[in-house]
Amino acid sequence: MAQLISVVLVLGLAFLAFSPICFCGKTTGGYLYPQFYDRSCPKAREIVNSIVAKAVAKEARMAASLLRLHFHDCFVKGCDASILLDSTGRIISEKGANPNRNSARGFEVIDEIKSALEEECPETVSCADILALSARDSTVLTGGPSWEVPLGRRDSRSASLSGSNNNIPAPNNTFQTILTKFMLQGLNVVDLVALSGSHTIGNARCTSFRQRLYNQSGNGKPDFSLQQSFAAQLRNRCPRSGGDQNLFFLDFVSPTKFDNSYFKNILASKGLLSSDQVLLTKNEASMELVKKYAECNELFFEQFSKSMVKMGNISPLTGFRGEIRKSCRKINS
Repeated sequence: MAQLISVVLVLGLAFLAFSPICFCGKTTGGYLYPQFYDRSCPKAREIVNSIVAKAVAKEARMAASLLRLHFHDCFVKGCDASILLDSTGRIISEKGANPNRNSARGFEVIDEIKSALEEECPETVSCADILALSARDSTVLTGGPSWEVPLGRRDSRSASLSGSNNNIPAPNNTFQTILTKFMLQGLNVVDLVALSGSHTIGNARCTSFRQRLYNQSGNGKPDFSLQQSFAAQLRNRCPRSGGDQNLFFLDFVSPTKFDNSYFKNILASKGLLSSDQVLLTKNEASMELVKKYAECNELFFEQFSKSMVKMGNISPLTGFRGEIRKSCRKINS
């Protein structure tokens, strides 16, 4: 009997050693693993990285834009590239939703990547996986951490305008509303604070934070959570009316470098968006995390990597569900 148990244990360990790591989705029973394209398209990661690097070298802001696309995709129906679909007779695009209209960008970079991959290995690499890889590469190219991206997602054949309008956290949401939206995706307060750290790169529009500058919150009180001399600087280019599309760095200290200065800014009451500053002022657990990440860049990087893998695993389509789109902007038929 002891001999039999020993054999079973050895076989079990051998199976674990040679099996791909399982990153199971919430609803599918399928799994994602980093080696998914090793045989079917071995140059996939290299092609994605090359085109992302070229795009970021041309325009530093593109790194944040590609990272944001992955985030806005995953919070609507899971990580299925639904955000990339254009409107047709059958589909109402998510690109027109409030969180995406006039702000979601990087679609042409994704198109270029998809075109190159279709040439290398037709109908093999999903648009959803391109988004996940592009987000990781954008982070690394701007000085942030790297992680192994679990792969094997397939693409949605539909979009959800209402999901995009309702599920994606907004800059003016309360802390509890933001946390609830994260928890509905299987993410917790640690993921919320770590992933908010992606605001260490990129820009926000005047319309996203104007209410903080001009006491437009509706409660008749000034927003004292915003450092007042900083607020005065912002008013120079974000007037009470007009200038909606004027851009401001989310992290004014190191706007194109992925680091923990975002959290240091929050501690100095210089978080640009209300959704940034509430991480410090409205919840004790998130406040402690902001302080820890501001103090230790390595700790932030470690958790950001874990949370990105976790977010990238929200309800992926696997197996025979969905499809591998030939064009990321439209379904195959």
